[in-house]
Amino acid sequence: MVAKLHYQSDMSQVDIAKKLGLSTATVSRLLQKARAAGIVRIEVIDLSPSEDLSAALVDGLKLRNAVVIDTPSSNVLSALAPPLGSLLQQAGLRSGSTLGIGWGRAVREVTFAGLPQLPGIVTIALNGGMQQAAPHFQINEFVRQAAEQMGGIPHFLHAPYISSSELRDAFLADPTVQQVTSLWNKLDAAIVGVGLTHAANPSEATAALPGEKALSHAAGDVLRHYVTEAGEILHWDGEARMIAASPQQLQRIPLCIAVAATPAKAPGIIGAARSGMINALVTDANTAHAILDRLSAADKG
Repeated sequence: MVAKLHYQSDMSQVDIAKKLGLSTATVSRLLQKARAAGIVRIEVIDLSPSEDLSAALVDGLKLRNAVVIDTPSSNVLSALAPPLGSLLQQAGLRSGSTLGIGWGRAVREVTFAGLPQLPGIVTIALNGGMQQAAPHFQINEFVRQAAEQMGGIPHFLHAPYISSSELRDAFLADPTVQQVTSLWNKLDAAIVGVGLTHAANPSEATAALPGEKALSHAAGDVLRHYVTEAGEILHWDGEARMIAASPQQLQRIPLCIAVAATPAKAPGIIGAARSGMINALVTDANTAHAILDRLSAADKG
């Protein structure tokens, strides 16, 4: 009785003594006897290294959740799909819940590697498309694939990511575009990538993107919203011509999961978390160590 009240009902020894009319010394002796007789066993469970890293990321980046996988020898991005699926399932998403999908290599890989069954979920493009043939820019295909795998309903965005101000206004006035953009204020969850700095991706630069001077302090980006490692969102000339969920809309999403597994992205991931545009992370051990090393160095500095 004493052991059950203490260990199962979480009552203090003082409260148990009052309840049973015993002294606290007697309660203490009875608990010791219960442990000695094997009635009560106290077990300390060691966390795995990946669980330790996950907990450290949640604490260091002030995240809602983080999952770290052991770094596989190949195709690390595809290996992020199962833990991502687990986070989506744990979020309590159901029929009618809304899931935003961004672009990028990591998002493409996890989408095609497999997502869990969530029948009736609505998948939504978070930004317009780019006039490039690279597979990681085909956002409507990610939206379609995600909906097909989960048993959901896709909402495509047939509009450019960036254009002239006049053309942007015309697209945003279109009812089919508004059907998608209006849902950016009602998202239950989102999957986004974290990009490297613009200077680190010269092959993807276009005349529509900001120049290196405008991003001299950028650590990375989320949907081309560039951030410093301190979490400051940087503004650039073409920003007003973008068709994409805004930083403020991303900050309001209850579960905005970044998928990224490249140690070089550590500064960008830190900046994205500090900006509030992401509040969950799925990554690998190598990237987690790079993030924690930078956080540790900053604390010491």
